[in-house]
Amino acid sequence: MKIFKIILLFFTITFCSYTVHKYYLSLTQITFKPKTKTVQVIINVFIDDIETVLNKDYNIDLQLTTLKELKNNDIYFKKYLQDKLSFKINNSNTAFNYLGKEYEGNLVYFYLEMIDIENVKSIEVTNKILINHFSKQQNLVKCNVNKEHKSVLLSKNKIQSILEY
Repeated sequence: MKIFKIILLFFTITFCSYTVHKYYLSLTQITFKPKTKTVQVIINVFIDDIETVLNKDYNIDLQLTTLKELKNNDIYFKKYLQDKLSFKINNSNTAFNYLGKEYEGNLVYFYLEMIDIENVKSIEVTNKILINHFSKQQNLVKCNVNKEHKSVLLSKNKIQSILEY
């Protein structure tokens, strides 16, 4: 009987490993820094997802985190983020500066900044990162303004939200 249970367990684990679905999630963290009058943004996405999307959209072969990685890949990251992400602060379109990226494990972190922000009463976020390629993509947005935390989950059916303070 023990052998039967072991065999059954083996086949169950094997079967389940083929039915597990990958999840698609990005995290966008927005922080207002009143002392420096900036809004800082950190976005993290899975490296393989952003690589797949950029390779398809721009007909390139990034090969991220390898020796063959394109040297000018920040050009593609910046362009993609400018196309897929936008902010309105206090009902005014606000451009962001792309500061760079770094890799950690299977994630890539993008660093953005908006300058000359006196105060924040509302932040409208439009986030279409990875949405066109992954129908189950979800983009979690977390904001910290004057120590008040708010968050919203965006997806294919809801790409935009306003967080009021």
